[in-house]
Amino acid sequence: MPFSDLQSYLHHLEAHKMLRRVRVEVDPELEITEIATRVVREEGPALLFERVKGSRFPLAINFMGSHRHIEMILGMHPEELGDNLARFLETINPPSPGAMWNARSYWPRLLATRPRRVGRAPCQEVTEDPDLDNLPIIKCWPQDGGRFITFPLVMTRDPLLGSTNLAIYRMHVYGKNQTGMHMQIQKGGGFHYHQAEKQGKPLELACVLGADPALMLAGIFPLPEGLEEVVFSGLIRGKRTRLTSAKTLDIDVPADAEFVLEGFVPPGERRMEGPFGDHLGHYSAAAPFPVFHIKTVTRKRKPIYPAAVVGKPPQEDRYMGEAAQLILKPFIKMIRPEIHDLWTFYETGFHNLLVAAVESRYTKEPIKTALGLFGEGQLGLSKVIVLVEPSVNVRSFPDVLRTIRRNYDPHDDFLLISRAPLDTLDFTSFKMHLGSKMVIDATGDGAEPVEPALGADPKDIVPSISKWRLLEDTLLAFQSQGDAGEALDTLVAARELSAVKIIAAVSHDVDIEDDVSLMWGIFTRFDPARDIRFTRTHLRGIKPLHEGVMGIDATFKTGYPEGLVMEQAVKDKVDKRWNQYWSQTA
Repeated sequence: MPFSDLQSYLHHLEAHKMLRRVRVEVDPELEITEIATRVVREEGPALLFERVKGSRFPLAINFMGSHRHIEMILGMHPEELGDNLARFLETINPPSPGAMWNARSYWPRLLATRPRRVGRAPCQEVTEDPDLDNLPIIKCWPQDGGRFITFPLVMTRDPLLGSTNLAIYRMHVYGKNQTGMHMQIQKGGGFHYHQAEKQGKPLELACVLGADPALMLAGIFPLPEGLEEVVFSGLIRGKRTRLTSAKTLDIDVPADAEFVLEGFVPPGERRMEGPFGDHLGHYSAAAPFPVFHIKTVTRKRKPIYPAAVVGKPPQEDRYMGEAAQLILKPFIKMIRPEIHDLWTFYETGFHNLLVAAVESRYTKEPIKTALGLFGEGQLGLSKVIVLVEPSVNVRSFPDVLRTIRRNYDPHDDFLLISRAPLDTLDFTSFKMHLGSKMVIDATGDGAEPVEPALGADPKDIVPSISKWRLLEDTLLAFQSQGDAGEALDTLVAARELSAVKIIAAVSHDVDIEDDVSLMWGIFTRFDPARDIRFTRTHLRGIKPLHEGVMGIDATFKTGYPEGLVMEQAVKDKVDKRWNQYWSQTA
């Protein structure tokens, strides 16, 4: 069923015992994070904190924190919606009156893409001067630079074309009426600000706090540039989005929003934003970003403030990110028909590992596909692409590893791009927005190696190794008490390990027995150009040729931002109060 606003969705969750109210007072500084993080990892219910210290407004969190939550929002499994979109695109291609008639079952969703303008709107029941101190804005992690608005829908308009963009950019609170605006590269709002700044003009901006869940999902999706999120929300909701004119801006805003912050981002103004504990599980360093000046606030009479916590996986963003790729896959396949399936892993922060199952119609076509993906919207921020055959389950990391063991030869199947744009949050190259990428082509017709991967215990080769684990006879991960780089070099060169495809050194804060922790510990902590080595590398002309075992130094390096760890005092506090939170009579 389509939900008209955030509150109707929360009531629906509560009716299905998928929401818990917390009636005792809680601190928005760290305590909410610790509670929500524990609940997310248990795939627990949405939470509605009714008494947040310092604010009269309730706070909702984890309302998209499971696959079942997402299915309720969409009315079906996200893969089913993606398949429906694929069938529609196939039916109308090539377009003709007959094709459109055959696709008539999709007409209601297509008609729902056109927003509906309304005059009186619930989001404007109250108009007031901005004072962010009144909102239950959270501080997520101990070393964060302050309080952050973590689930805003930021609406901007293209200064040249007039089209709109809606996306989520964290907002560092500087005062009652100012925040940072963390517009990352490859994001529509950032492109709009770039155009406005070139003209020397401020960019008008509306920040929506709490909208219907379909619109909130659309704001997360990495849609193709030019496809408006407001339009797409109608497609996934199956019902038109209600919009109304903002009070002080030339922007239409969601009529059923909880809060709307209206203001502008002036050209040329920057202020240090951060640090902030982000979805890669580390603090992103403070850096200069544009500043949002709030002119007025409109809201419902009794609004609910939405929040989200990101950090070391798993977190709530897992379910949103997985839904996004299942729904949007048809658009990628329409552009690149050789792609059968693709998947990014939440365990690695999504951008750090993309696996694509492709049909190889001619020699090395998969490499061409990988290069194309590096230029495809937000997929262009991917750091590692692994190419596999169409029969491989791209969502299974073990299946991917087995395919690498069978087909990958670094001499012919490894590609390094030494200088390329990276996700704003990636820190491994020590330069914001710039780093390296790599491709592993495992689509070949190799034969399964018959020799055992390990001809000796790695501890016998390097006594300083404290712990190791071998995955699918392909990936050997280890921790060392001594110099991890030296240990890695020794293992990569060891004849007894020559049948291992990849050896990765990880730090001691990684639980190598836990798949999620291990994937996080490897893929968030290496820069391919600096941290990969092979048993042998030599040049042919200017082309490097690699042979043997690939080693990855995924240890924590000096200069990396710290990993996210909650203060022990906060953990103890939550332990002590845990039963209080769930008391219905509190």
